[in-house]
Amino acid sequence: MDNQDKIRFAKILSGIYDNFAQSQERPKDFARINIVFRPLPWTVFKGPGFYSEQYYDYSPWNPYRQGVHRLICQDDVFVIENFDFTNKERLAGSGRNPELLDSLDSDSLKKRCGCSMHFKETTANHYVGNVEPGKECLVPRDGKLTYLVSEVEVNQETWVSRDRGFDPETDEVKWGSEHGPLKFKRIEDISDIITSSWIEEKK
Repeated sequence: MDNQDKIRFAKILSGIYDNFAQSQERPKDFARINIVFRPLPWTVFKGPGFYSEQYYDYSPWNPYRQGVHRLICQDDVFVIENFDFTNKERLAGSGRNPELLDSLDSDSLKKRCGCSMHFKETTANHYVGNVEPGKECLVPRDGKLTYLVSEVEVNQETWVSRDRGFDPETDEVKWGSEHGPLKFKRIEDISDIITSSWIEEKK
């Protein structure tokens, strides 16, 4: 895997996505949601990274999920590491307003062990990702811990994802979409800062 492979993957991952069509076709089953995956300045990780958020379309300043991620590569696998961080309220809305990312405190980043996403290119410019094996990405829900199973497919046009939580003892599904995956279309490309210098390690 060379730097051009990394750039292609990073550019495809970066974007603003909307499930408008799905929410219109099946409004009882799917709310209208936006996903943003925005490249971070190289200085945050001294390497490639992203800020992400998901929010209901009617509430863009109140995302229900926010993440900071570092991109590393292992053999033929693109690994998106997940980090927790402080100041989430101040960063809300950074997906569409990148100037707010100036409030990100790099020193507060704490890796979420067991929660990395592993992506592989299955066909040209089409990537399939799953949370790393081991059932160790633990998510509290209704006072109990569940382990996360996350599945993502992304290409130049679409983002399809499904997150579910399972009981660590019984492997019973405890939460997640009952109606199948969320299906998004890319509505904006925000990959302009992704270049060779953004990918390459600087000495």
